[in-house]
Amino acid sequence: MPSIEFRHVSNYALRNVDFKVEDGEFMVVLGPSGAGKTTLLNVAAGLVGYEGSVLFDGEPVDMLPAHRRNVGYVPQNIALFTHLTVKENISYGLKLRRLPAGEIESRVEEAMKLLNIKHLENRYPKTLSGGEQQRVALARALVIQPKVLLLDEPLNNLDLNLRGSLRLELKHLQRKLGITTIFVTHDPVEAEELGERVAVLVKGRIVQVGDFTTLFFQPASSEVAEVLGFQNLLLCEGFKVLSRGLAEARCGGMKIVVPYGGKGVIERVAITPDKVLIEEKSPVKVNCFRGTVEEVACVQSKVKVKLKVHGHSITATLPREAFEALNLTIGKEVNVRFPIKHVKVKLREG
Repeated sequence: MPSIEFRHVSNYALRNVDFKVEDGEFMVVLGPSGAGKTTLLNVAAGLVGYEGSVLFDGEPVDMLPAHRRNVGYVPQNIALFTHLTVKENISYGLKLRRLPAGEIESRVEEAMKLLNIKHLENRYPKTLSGGEQQRVALARALVIQPKVLLLDEPLNNLDLNLRGSLRLELKHLQRKLGITTIFVTHDPVEAEELGERVAVLVKGRIVQVGDFTTLFFQPASSEVAEVLGFQNLLLCEGFKVLSRGLAEARCGGMKIVVPYGGKGVIERVAITPDKVLIEEKSPVKVNCFRGTVEEVACVQSKVKVKLKVHGHSITATLPREAFEALNLTIGKEVNVRFPIKHVKVKLREG
């Protein structure tokens, strides 16, 4: 499988994009709506015009039309043909390539087996669940045996539980096939779980590339921090190991139980605002602290709440209905809890 390199790529949505996806890598491009994520995939696929150059394995493909770049593409809207069966949808691209009937049959059978959808072959898209439709779309992209796989927020319209299970399946499948993959998303959770590296795209520009931990604890700018959820970052003044897999970190007046693998010194502790819990009464006492509401701001369907907790400024984001149920007002005291599984730590060797 080839590497993919963008060299100074610009167009109506992108601004001097310059980065490389290594051979066989699962690269996540993370950015807010309107950042240019879909346009970046369309550039790689040869579907839109651009200045600059795109290289597969060091060779420019700028003059190659889309059908000759050998790219598998799963668009955000899936775009299955409603009048075709599952099997017919998967075979569509092979028929356009005028492959022999026997080869088409064997490739489609292999793709359905790989995605565990053989039992759906005679069904129509409207009779399928969201997860089944995603598997069909992925099979259709893979059956052409592409050099590169492009995924445009493919899990965006699924419920949270299904998204989680399909992320695991997708990662396992990518590793099994070893196909060079670019996955775009606006969700930091998907970026963390899927990406070997993450490229942050803001207003058409790649502003930072690296592994998720580096981006999370060392964002290159406020733009990167905002895309990653603007983390609550606390300095660790000391820690002690509690048991296998856990440690207690001392951060100012708080003692926070954190995941700990047993190697390295804990430098910082962090938790994203969407994982901070605000409660009247807490069923769990671990990592539960008293805090005072300082600011409240509505952001679309969510409410951002700033709290003072043992001298630290902590931000939480709540669904509007949860905020209203808590009846939060400036100056109100509440319990603020950091679930252990959502706490992150930055380590240094020593």
